[in-house]
Amino acid sequence: MTKKLHIKTYGCQMNAYDSARMQDVLAPLGYVPVDTPDEADMVILNTCHIREKAAEKVFSELGRLKKRLKLGGRTPILAVGGCVAQAEGDEILRRAPQVDLVFGPQSYHRLPELVARAERQRGQGVLDIDISPEPKFDHLPETGARGPSAFIAIQEGCDRFCTYCVVPYTRGAEFCRPAAAILDEARHLAASGTRELTLLGQNVNAWQSDGLGLGGLIRKIAAVPGIERLRYTTSHPAHVDEALIAAHADEPKLMPYLHLPVQAGSDRILKAMNRGHDADDYRLLAHRLKAARPDLALSSDFIVGFPGETEADFRATLDLIDEVGFVLAYSFKFSPRPGTGAAAMDNQVPEEVKAERLARLQGKLEAIQQGWYARMVGHEMPVLFDRPGRHSGQLLGRSPFMQPVHVPAPARLMGDLALVRITECHANSLAGTLVAA
Repeated sequence: MTKKLHIKTYGCQMNAYDSARMQDVLAPLGYVPVDTPDEADMVILNTCHIREKAAEKVFSELGRLKKRLKLGGRTPILAVGGCVAQAEGDEILRRAPQVDLVFGPQSYHRLPELVARAERQRGQGVLDIDISPEPKFDHLPETGARGPSAFIAIQEGCDRFCTYCVVPYTRGAEFCRPAAAILDEARHLAASGTRELTLLGQNVNAWQSDGLGLGGLIRKIAAVPGIERLRYTTSHPAHVDEALIAAHADEPKLMPYLHLPVQAGSDRILKAMNRGHDADDYRLLAHRLKAARPDLALSSDFIVGFPGETEADFRATLDLIDEVGFVLAYSFKFSPRPGTGAAAMDNQVPEEVKAERLARLQGKLEAIQQGWYARMVGHEMPVLFDRPGRHSGQLLGRSPFMQPVHVPAPARLMGDLALVRITECHANSLAGTLVAA
């Protein structure tokens, strides 16, 4: 019997990967994905705990869903998964009794069993937020087809305990998947039409297995027939080793775009964050990476208003941005996450100061990004088309630098790489024309 599944995904690319794997796990039960909750037999909110007021946003969404489904006369199984579920599981069942199932990010391989319990115990609520010592990846089914671009989780969890971050508490200790399992998944995806792989982990370049580090793994995956592009995220500066730098220099399938979060430019703040590096360490690393791959584009994450941050500390962050030349960045006001070290620190920065600094930072970053996009005009670059464009006769793809590129192109090019001349830049995308049809 066919049943309909709607998953709403919040947060990071790992959550997007997890949502896709939930679909794989539930497919043998007859569940097929649908775009809205109105027609679904099961609705899952796959949540993220990183941003400010994450739990309250989930409760607000649950309230909206309750009204929406009641108006439609529907009573699907309602589940909350992911990191908010891991951190707030009992509270979710207490405050939102309409929820049938709460499960953490290390539990979704058990979804068939959990769904069966939830169906039997409607109105009682099923909770599974144990972080099992056994790796969930051993219990997941074969990955379903993903299209031209796909994610592979190679590492999960984090042992670094940055003082602002909840990941070690919601995802658990670092776990690295075996190289053989990753290569099997890469071959399966390539056989189903995937051309670009992004290797995922909370601390992805800490990955190790069978004597290999991430640089060695990249070389092995690049040798898989059909795989034409490779990326990885999210990385930590402390784990960029010689082999990984060499892979950026030598492996043409490794794309020239790297997200390498620094978070701040002040050594005093970096130490308070427990980042394990200072600003000069980062400057040197950026220089070495760009020397290895001269066309490399770096992006980063920044937190403004960390406890104790002074105007001088903030200016050090602005200086680092100027010196490194980030082409793109994600920036946020510090928000205390319950249970983290930074939440209990003295000298919390007032909200109005955080907001003013964030506006200044984002103004600088947006100007840099627009300049970078403008410099792309007139260049030719390979674009991997992975979805229809917003207009008829148009395809949307990604440049080597991750920029969305809109191109008038025939549907037969979907899933292929094609050379494109960039003709226009917009706020968050590029437009171009095929060099050869």
